[in-house]
Amino acid sequence: MKKRLISARRGATLLLCAILSLPAFALQLKDTAPETYTVKRGDTLWAIANIFLNEPWLWPELWRTNTQIENPHLIYPGDVIVVGYIDGQPVLSVKRDKPSYKLSPSTDKRLKPKPVDVLSWTTISPFIKQHMLLDEESYQALPKLLGNQDGNVRFAADDFVLSQQQFSTDDQYRVIRKHATIKNLDGEILGVQVTHVSTASLVEKGQADDTMLLFIDDANQEAKRGDKLMAGGFKQPQSFELVPAKSQRGAVVGDLHDHDLLGKYDVVILDLGAADVLPGTVLGVYAQGPAIIDEESPRYVDEPGIKTSGEWFIDTVSQPALKVGEVVVFKTFDAASYGLITRANKGIKRGFIVAKP
Repeated sequence: MKKRLISARRGATLLLCAILSLPAFALQLKDTAPETYTVKRGDTLWAIANIFLNEPWLWPELWRTNTQIENPHLIYPGDVIVVGYIDGQPVLSVKRDKPSYKLSPSTDKRLKPKPVDVLSWTTISPFIKQHMLLDEESYQALPKLLGNQDGNVRFAADDFVLSQQQFSTDDQYRVIRKHATIKNLDGEILGVQVTHVSTASLVEKGQADDTMLLFIDDANQEAKRGDKLMAGGFKQPQSFELVPAKSQRGAVVGDLHDHDLLGKYDVVILDLGAADVLPGTVLGVYAQGPAIIDEESPRYVDEPGIKTSGEWFIDTVSQPALKVGEVVVFKTFDAASYGLITRANKGIKRGFIVAKP
């Protein structure tokens, strides 16, 4: 008997609903999980959680009966994590000495021990310090570099450069350059991706109050005419906790380096903004193959020569969306966010679905 066919659009909706309603499985430790683990300096919460669980975002569930740990995201070097069982379910406890304090070398202030980071700061800090998304209107309003006395088109460190006036009280600036316009899968603009080029200091404002003379202090690369000027720095994310996505769903809409395929520890841009996700949100990444036209000789809808405009094919079968990785959001903007790929079993690319892990 011929299988009942559904339209590609309806099929995609049903498949996404299936992703978001996957059943919750009993919490299980890895077979390789140790009975005890001593937290070391340089560890990250994600790495420690990975030692015990295949789903690191479920880490807080292991502490559900532990009154000693108020926040399972605050783990310190020297803590000894101990595995136990209650009613057959794994739980964790911690052996912790009394908090130790040390005196600052320059003051009498006592310094509290610092908890381990959720993700490796050395991994994500270059992306935070060098990249950000601006809305298109804000980007267009920024002043630009004009030129210098030698008539150069590029400017290195220790050069003096004239720019349009920046109406602010700052005297330290970032020179930034547009890398790409980020759009969602429907072609709507989510923001302008900019990269840090150099820093610049104000020397003096022009007499007509419409220009500024700047000194290029430090340069990652040569600045050039038309680069934009931005007051202040790129904001760093506050500390955050791991939280699995629930009903959110979106898509991978880009990355920071225009790569065709992305893998573990690459950064992706998601079409989910600050109103949708918080730093620390964990999402699964899902790949869906092309829809199939069920004819005498089955074909994919994206094969050369296949017209996909207008009405959807009546006999079109959608493929299931299969999980291929995980991503942790670490920086959010108005209409998009940055996420670090923490797991990938195939190359991840633009158009892949993100949803509950």
